[in-house]
Amino acid sequence: MENAKQKVTVSIVDQEFSLISSDPEPYVRRVAELVDAEVRAVRDAGQGLSSVASALLASVNIADRMIRAQEDAENMRTQLKDYLEEVTRVKSELADTRRELNKLKKER
Repeated sequence: MENAKQKVTVSIVDQEFSLISSDPEPYVRRVAELVDAEVRAVRDAGQGLSSVASALLASVNIADRMIRAQEDAENMRTQLKDYLEEVTRVKSELADTRRELNKLKKER
């Protein structure tokens, strides 16, 4: 069952926004806090940037981190798949070795 949508009022760079989300309120606030911190960091680092420019550059920074995280996750999935394939191969070799050992024990 999907969560009901709720309105959460947040503050981003001293402006209030009403966000509608089915996510829990603490999560929505955490997202807004991340955006607020990033816009403030860009604004403070870039002297004379407008609010719009600060917001756009913050969006670029957040998108960059998101894409890098997605790439890292995909790399981890690939690595995990490789590990699982290796485990399957080793388990098969172990089963073959056990069969061979049992065969040798019976031949004694």
